[in-house]
Amino acid sequence: MTEGKKSSGGPRKTGGRMLNERVKTARSRTVSSTRWLERQLNDPYVIEAKRQGFRSRAAFKLMQLDDRFHFLRPGKRVVDLGAAPGGWTQVAVHRVKSLDPQGGKVVGIDILEWAPMAGAIVLTHDFLDDAAPQILKDALGGPADVVLSDMAAPTTGHPGTDHARIVHMCEVAFDFALEVLAPGGCFVAKVFKGGTERALLDLLKRRFEQVRHAKPPASRAESAETYVVAMGFRTK
Repeated sequence: MTEGKKSSGGPRKTGGRMLNERVKTARSRTVSSTRWLERQLNDPYVIEAKRQGFRSRAAFKLMQLDDRFHFLRPGKRVVDLGAAPGGWTQVAVHRVKSLDPQGGKVVGIDILEWAPMAGAIVLTHDFLDDAAPQILKDALGGPADVVLSDMAAPTTGHPGTDHARIVHMCEVAFDFALEVLAPGGCFVAKVFKGGTERALLDLLKRRFEQVRHAKPPASRAESAETYVVAMGFRTK
């Protein structure tokens, strides 16, 4: 996010209408990729993310979730799993005030190389590695208050397979959260329409005081994604 600019949970309207750019299909570009590019060029959240200096439009999803559930408070310690390119990490830095001497701390981790960020500890590491929980706690100076996961496996187009893959990503993120969360902590993760699988939902309800599902406005209407927000972590 551009320094000094206040983040908002949605795009700014300009003259009451949005641009409607059309993209010609290049010889080396498929029809589907042309449609994707056209959607990106006309997406108000993509436009606003560029204006505010966010690394991805996904930043607005986290802002809207936090505006509703208020889990990113100044002073909190936050872990962002699968963080690259860093849109969610940017929001966490701003909201927990990790740039302030008495503010919170933010650690982003991804298996891919990604750019450094002011106010955050940027790690390139596999969070599934056995050493990862201790590495994260050492970087934070203690257990996390919030574990975030906007991870998603590549979609196949088959609803059942895609649902199983996204639930698996949520499960491994939840297992990691159990290792690093402080009592009373919060876990936020992406799932698909239909919510979490019953077994995982039962586990979440046993380990957290409150479990909610929410689809932020920045999630595209045609997307099946939604988010689980679990608050009030119980260590046992």
